[in-house]
Amino acid sequence: MAIEIKGLTKRSENYSQWYNELVVKADLAEQSAVRGCMVIKPYGYAIWEKMQQTLDRMFKETGVQNAYFPLLIPKSFLCREAEHVEGFAKECAVVTHYRLKNDPNGKGVVVDPDARLEEELIVRPTSETIIWGTYKNWIHSYRDLPVLCNQWANVMRWEMRTRMFLRTSEFLWQEGHCAHATAEESEARTVQMINLYADFAEKYMAMPVIKGVKSANERFAGALNTYTIEAMMQDGKALQSGTSHNLGQNFAKAFDVTFVNKDNKPEYVWANSWGVSTRLMGALIMTHSDDNGLVLPPHLAPIQVVIVPIFKNDEQLAAITEKVMPIVERLTQLGISVKYDDADNKRPGFKFADYELKGVPVRLAIGARDVENGTVELMRRDTLEKETLQLAGIADHINTLLEDIQANIYNKALKMREEKTYICDSYDEFKERIEDGGFFLCHWDGTTETEERIKEETKATIRCIPLDGDDTPGVCMVTGKPSARRVIIARNY
Repeated sequence: MAIEIKGLTKRSENYSQWYNELVVKADLAEQSAVRGCMVIKPYGYAIWEKMQQTLDRMFKETGVQNAYFPLLIPKSFLCREAEHVEGFAKECAVVTHYRLKNDPNGKGVVVDPDARLEEELIVRPTSETIIWGTYKNWIHSYRDLPVLCNQWANVMRWEMRTRMFLRTSEFLWQEGHCAHATAEESEARTVQMINLYADFAEKYMAMPVIKGVKSANERFAGALNTYTIEAMMQDGKALQSGTSHNLGQNFAKAFDVTFVNKDNKPEYVWANSWGVSTRLMGALIMTHSDDNGLVLPPHLAPIQVVIVPIFKNDEQLAAITEKVMPIVERLTQLGISVKYDDADNKRPGFKFADYELKGVPVRLAIGARDVENGTVELMRRDTLEKETLQLAGIADHINTLLEDIQANIYNKALKMREEKTYICDSYDEFKERIEDGGFFLCHWDGTTETEERIKEETKATIRCIPLDGDDTPGVCMVTGKPSARRVIIARNY
């Protein structure tokens, strides 16, 4: 039986509080001095780095290159695409002055009124406008296309209600921005990237997702279409985990980005943008973790294996270390990250609890008697099962075990989602059952009015129109009007 972490609220008692405590206790992040912003601590950032490195490799395999664009955007740029500015206006942080001065009354510093900017600058909430203002200088002919750029950056969206990783005023993300010569190429890239996000979520995060299209009400401001991947958290709520937007020619027209096509005629460029953020950290926590702490998929765990020696004196430690080092070397050769924790300032029991809390997939414990017997105790974090194994061949066993753990936590999450997904044709039944969470496959008449009514009356939203869903027509559960197909409705983060 694992040691239960003192003070960690159980999920069954208060899921939200459990999450907030776990983020802090597992050393992932903490609140900062700036309201709504967080400090991502080294262990939390190490997980984000593994996500970042994997995604970066996947992007580059499709021909994408990294670039960097300014943090500050002229206000006039944001005004050029009407839907875009309307979608983000309420979240923008604005820079109005460029200098401070000493307060004449001796009370610290004040904004210098003589240093007002001629034009206010917006701290980027997203970068479509500054990037398309730049692409105008890059694109002149069809020979300049496609442009496939991504940037890893921070953005600012002034949030009133924040929760670490899930919704903060400042967050880290990547945003890809591509320019194409044809509508077909742009649509193909848009779909390609949502498929890439789904592959990453399922193969690396061990998180099953549903790919779909957003309703007109939920799509990105200024997009013709938004594709999404939706994941279910353990409390039955949805989490939008990645989006890819077909922007058509809207931003090209707003910034006059044209090219001379193969017929020697001018044409507006076709665009898409796509992104995921540190919200994926929240998704990772809420999909897999338990009352003992984090449960990390081996493919993203900063430490995949920890080895804890149990010793009474230096002689015993030396004997254990002699046995352990070949295992460490073999694991390292296999590309497995391993930590040998021989520090003598913490008791083994404390280390066990700490590594469980931090979600390390495999823990080995070895004492003096194990050295004599040529054995080691192994515990897997996903099931908390322990077994005593021979030291010989243990590294290769772990290599196989890590893949088993990866598959097991994916299958566990998939089973949970399947058990909490319901077909529903009655609005009264839906209103009653939505209180317990889950994904509801319902018919909807396609109108914004019905969508808004559902949101107002139940706090649930249309998460997506599934790409692989049932396209059998029916009648809307709310209005009884014709419906083309079922959509997924759920409460969400």
